[in-house]
Amino acid sequence: MTRFARIGGWAIPCARRDEAVRIRTAIFGVYLLASAVGLAVLMGFVLRDVRLRYVESMRRTLADTATVLAALLESGAARANGGSDLAAAWREDLPALARTSGTLRVYVTDARGRVIFDGNSGRDVGRDYGLPKPAGYDEPDNASMVGGELRVIAPVSKEGAVVGYVGVARPLISVTEAVWRARVRLALGAGAVALVLVIAGWWIAAKLTHSLERLTLYAQTVRDGRPARPPASRAKEIAALVQAFEEMRTALEGKAYVERYTQTLAHELKAPLSAIRGAAELLGEEMPREERARFIANLRAESARVQRVVDQLLELAALEARRAPAEFALIDLRAVVDEALAAARGFAQAREVALKFEGGVKAQVRGERVHLGHALGNLVQNAIEFSPPGGVVTATLEVEAGRAVVRVDDTGPGVAAYALDKVFDRFFSLPRPDTGRKSSGLGLSIVREVARLHGGEVTLENRAEGGARATLSLPVA
Repeated sequence: MTRFARIGGWAIPCARRDEAVRIRTAIFGVYLLASAVGLAVLMGFVLRDVRLRYVESMRRTLADTATVLAALLESGAARANGGSDLAAAWREDLPALARTSGTLRVYVTDARGRVIFDGNSGRDVGRDYGLPKPAGYDEPDNASMVGGELRVIAPVSKEGAVVGYVGVARPLISVTEAVWRARVRLALGAGAVALVLVIAGWWIAAKLTHSLERLTLYAQTVRDGRPARPPASRAKEIAALVQAFEEMRTALEGKAYVERYTQTLAHELKAPLSAIRGAAELLGEEMPREERARFIANLRAESARVQRVVDQLLELAALEARRAPAEFALIDLRAVVDEALAAARGFAQAREVALKFEGGVKAQVRGERVHLGHALGNLVQNAIEFSPPGGVVTATLEVEAGRAVVRVDDTGPGVAAYALDKVFDRFFSLPRPDTGRKSSGLGLSIVREVARLHGGEVTLENRAEGGARATLSLPVA
């Protein structure tokens, strides 16, 4: 069943109640309907007026002809012995027109309108035409339409008195072909105008909704947590709406940011602080030297853990606070990958994990070398931690479709299906295969923020042959 959406007083049809009408389609539909109605009404008046204009032009021509003939007939009537000799005077002065036949017919009537001469072989001689009376057409007093024929008369005077009328008649069917051709030309012109209106209407609708579409895309990008700049618009209303969206986003993100970090920081620091407090209380009592050394080591380990969490939170907060990239330098990404692997080589040897770097391409990107190195180091360290002794961590660098792609593969157990969409969340961490302990859960979050800052993205997936693959993609400079 057809449904209708009411837009600005117009009922626009749509397929179903639950099928939304696009603003562009609604605007275009209303514009098209209004243009079609206006053009149809205008063309109706114009096409109807074509026949009237042709008939008026023919009447003027016949009136001029009748006036000239009346003047000639008056000169003949001056020589005649009375009004009854008008026909003789006509034949004497205009012998050629006396034989007129065909589309143009010349006739003469007496003062009462009785035909006394008919140039068309005397067809209507003796008939009473009477005086012209307008009927169905806005004729002047000297014209009338009778039986599909337009008749125009001019008075013939003698000594100041009207003694008769000379008339010129022409069938209206003679203008039918000309009217038809004119209407065809007008219809073709109207079709061209309609086509221009359709194209202009779609362009106007697209222009009006383009800013809204960009604003929608901006909102969706912000919703997905990807970097986005508010769209610019010269329309004051759209610019004000964009500004309101940006202010609302900033306010909501600020509140959510403080609330989220307060909760997560309290949760993450609760355990180490409890351990530090317990160890401090026990150290205040007498205990063997070995026990005291063990508690002191716990204090150092837990304080280092707190320091690490705080440092990573500060780094993550600084990255998240940067909405737009600064003046980035040109960086050789291959050199950054080499440095990250070199820094992790000692940790890999301690865990008996081999490091390999494949893919000898050279890729340059714009960014901050320290942040990129830290992000790649986190990916490599994460892969080493999840690889078993004797495993291999392989890094590759390739350029694909204008983007530099770094892949870090490990030979560990892979990522559980439930965790694939959570691994980049703050404070989410999986237990390490060897110890069962979790990390701070901030490393991959930092990698994601670094990728966002550089206009790239990072993903983590399981490989078909086993293990996991982290992929960092950045635009090539």
